[in-house]
Amino acid sequence: MVEQKLATEEVNTSGFLILVRHGTSKWNTLGLWTGLVDIDLNETGVADAKEIAQRMVGLRIDVAYTSELLRAKKTLDIILEELGVKPCIIETSAINERNYGEYTARNKWELKEELGDEEFQLIRRSWDTRPPGGQSLQDVHSEVSPFLDTEVIPRLISGQNVLVVAHGNSIRAGIKNIESLTEDEIANREVGIGEVLIYHMDSSGEFILLELRGENPSKGSI
Repeated sequence: MVEQKLATEEVNTSGFLILVRHGTSKWNTLGLWTGLVDIDLNETGVADAKEIAQRMVGLRIDVAYTSELLRAKKTLDIILEELGVKPCIIETSAINERNYGEYTARNKWELKEELGDEEFQLIRRSWDTRPPGGQSLQDVHSEVSPFLDTEVIPRLISGQNVLVVAHGNSIRAGIKNIESLTEDEIANREVGIGEVLIYHMDSSGEFILLELRGENPSKGSI
């Protein structure tokens, strides 16, 4: 079972996983569903990445994974530059953002008015509801789960510390496995921009605690 620990408490820095959502993008500010469109960070997003780096000072990073999308790659670049570290960097499509299909580039709040609250929340947060021509969280999970099993967990067991910079949905898909959440529980789980999620592993491969640094009070509206 994953326990929660305050950022001010002493922690063991061997074999841990750091999950970070990319900084604010140009489309985040506009309230547009971005999905696989390769949108850059805006000025706020650059500042987000620098703040994230400050929350990670003192954490050793051996390997860093990023999605193939610019907003994640740039966030990672800024973090590493701010920290002055040069881990092995690996890009992978397994942690790309969810494909929103026909709703890509639509304003999410206008779409909420069009679809109604119930249907909108099903599309936005439920486990298996797909937008037309797009993916559900379950579809994203089918990519993220084997990535964790084959890429990340073996590194953690060997004592390496792993940073993953990705997207709201790909991180949520990973959290479902890491915290052994149900489909209903993950539907209510949010990941905020600027948050640093740190999961520690024991030698048997069990996640033993969660440390959250920089909780974002507006996470549900981003």
